[in-house]
Amino acid sequence: MKRSSKAENILTQIAAKHTKLGDLRAIAKEVKKDHALALELWASKNAHARQLAILIMDKKLLTEELVDSLIDDMAENSASEQIHLIDWLFANQLAKDKKTIAMIESWQHSKSSLKRRTYYYYQARLRWVGQTPPPNSEALLSTIEKDIEKEVGEVQWIMNFLAGQIGIFEEKYRARCIDLGERTGLYKDEMVAKNCTPNYLPQLIAIQVEKEKQRKRL
Repeated sequence: MKRSSKAENILTQIAAKHTKLGDLRAIAKEVKKDHALALELWASKNAHARQLAILIMDKKLLTEELVDSLIDDMAENSASEQIHLIDWLFANQLAKDKKTIAMIESWQHSKSSLKRRTYYYYQARLRWVGQTPPPNSEALLSTIEKDIEKEVGEVQWIMNFLAGQIGIFEEKYRARCIDLGERTGLYKDEMVAKNCTPNYLPQLIAIQVEKEKQRKRL
């Protein structure tokens, strides 16, 4: 299918410089919502074009069939690009509509690792945004304890992150989450950049719990 001149101009613009997320947001702000253009940009397979496409999609037109297609298409990108794209799709589209949230809630046992990642990302987000944690922490933690060591990397990391959020915000599960980290040893030897929070659960939980205590004192 021949691309429109508008799509060609945007693709040229993206390719002409070292594109940053701020550049994509600036273009999206100018374009506003344009679902047809979004699908043209998505079809280019370029990761930055796909991130821009996500920003200008119309969430009302995100049917389950289209979402499935978008996620399947991500296999055309590199492994790191796939993670950026699925997280970007979640944060900028899927998390903003009850219809797409209902899709996410059915993805816990999906064959797609990107869908499973999104399910656990959504569950973690419900906890760190500051609201009362949902009542499914016991079931989630039991599943994480059982499956985390055999999961693929992109799902394993977000499962670990979710266990951290449960341990931070729900004191009754804190010791259990710390024990999970000690038992599996996941991310224990990971190099952590200065001023960044480690992923090793005992350290992650201890640091963030202390930060929460300090925040509440203010």
